[in-house]
Amino acid sequence: MEKPDNRGDPAALADSGGTRGAGWGGPAAAGAAGVVTAAVAAPVPFRRAARVGNGDDEGTYVKRQRGKGRVMLAGAAAMCAVVALPGNAWAAGEPSPYAFDSGAKKIAGAAQTGDAPTIEAGSVYRDSIRGGEKRYYRMDLDAKANVYVSAVAVPRLKTTVKSSDNIKVTIQDGNAYNCSYDDADFGLSEFPRPIANNALRGIGADKTDCQEAGSYYVVVERKSEGTSSPDPWELEISPVTEPGLEPGSTAPPKAPESWPSQSPAPVGGGPKERAGGTGFFDAPGLESGEWKTRIEAGESLFYKVPVDWGQQLFVAAELGSSKSFDDARYVSGALDVEVFNPARGLVDDASTITYTGKQVTAAVDPMPPVAYENRTASPNNVSETRFAGWYYLRVALSPEVKRKFSDESLGLNLRINVTGKAKKGPAYDGDPGIFAVTSDDKEAAASGQSTAEQSDNGTMKLVAAAGIGAGTVLVLGLGVWTLLGRRRALGG
Repeated sequence: MEKPDNRGDPAALADSGGTRGAGWGGPAAAGAAGVVTAAVAAPVPFRRAARVGNGDDEGTYVKRQRGKGRVMLAGAAAMCAVVALPGNAWAAGEPSPYAFDSGAKKIAGAAQTGDAPTIEAGSVYRDSIRGGEKRYYRMDLDAKANVYVSAVAVPRLKTTVKSSDNIKVTIQDGNAYNCSYDDADFGLSEFPRPIANNALRGIGADKTDCQEAGSYYVVVERKSEGTSSPDPWELEISPVTEPGLEPGSTAPPKAPESWPSQSPAPVGGGPKERAGGTGFFDAPGLESGEWKTRIEAGESLFYKVPVDWGQQLFVAAELGSSKSFDDARYVSGALDVEVFNPARGLVDDASTITYTGKQVTAAVDPMPPVAYENRTASPNNVSETRFAGWYYLRVALSPEVKRKFSDESLGLNLRINVTGKAKKGPAYDGDPGIFAVTSDDKEAAASGQSTAEQSDNGTMKLVAAAGIGAGTVLVLGLGVWTLLGRRRALGG
């Protein structure tokens, strides 16, 4: 959500923070008709090949052969990219708790804006940050598109974190004015796991600040208590753009004030197996239904669900029973469930689960149908459902569960429901990119493909198309050669 500014107050500018719609009653505020209500706020080088030879036949031949070599090498490189994606570096002998984007670029954020490295929308970056540090990155933005920058913070396993430890993301203009900011913390579930949120530079007729084209700064800040582990946290930074609306188009003026809160009936057929990923990049797709897997204590699992315009997402996670339990043992904040939107903004969570060894369910508050106008609302669980695309689910289990109950892993059932008929999206002035649901996305949800696998599949299609094209040319060439040969034989 966009936050109020703090212009003119240096102390507030340094220490401002966001909330998650504190005070909103969620389902508890639903009326007898099973409708959730919420307060709505006012709209606040192509390089030329070197010439070979002197234009004679030999030079031309060499040039053609090199051209063929480039095509073959490009195809081989594409196939190699499919079968061998680079792994994730981590401490020796330590498993990584998070699958970073394989295409992420290493970068070092600066301590001052004057030294800030430039980042660009559509690329993913990796950095690290220590407690109390701020990292600055520069972006050169136009005056047409909304820009979202997310940061995923990944503490090392077996380190200590406290409830108020957090990562904050801010976008500022050249006058140190906060366009927006938001943070992510550990809350009641005090165990290390990936946390994420984003900030935005929004464009609109109802806005007056951060509208000009120019240089902006992304500030990533880590706050940690003195008793928390000082180890650096890994960062994955992902800037994306959302096109503005076509000239003359107007956005609906108001977010919905109510929406269905009654969870739909479960999809029949029993749960299906689907193992989770360990990051946004390798999160497998899910469609409506019940899905099962196993989760180890201290582990975080990621999934993604396509939600189109006008559709509503319901999420519940059931943690299975332990092989041995008694009423004298329990773990507070044992299961942490969070939902993120396509720009990796935190929509909502359910993390107050106390585990006693008996099965227990964590259900995320019903979210409103996805709509462009939701961005004008105050509560995050409304404003963050502002666009269609992949919505991500992250489930994390406290390591304390193993210490208390000794199970190597526990059963995990996910109940996913996407309701409502897909509607036409807003009149974007350009390609919506990730803010849309495509037929490929629906196929990926049905088959369980991740973003990495979808990318591989696209590469394979490209290689196959190139192969088919080359094969077609070869067949046509052979046909012409045969025809000419026959004509010469008849002429003789």
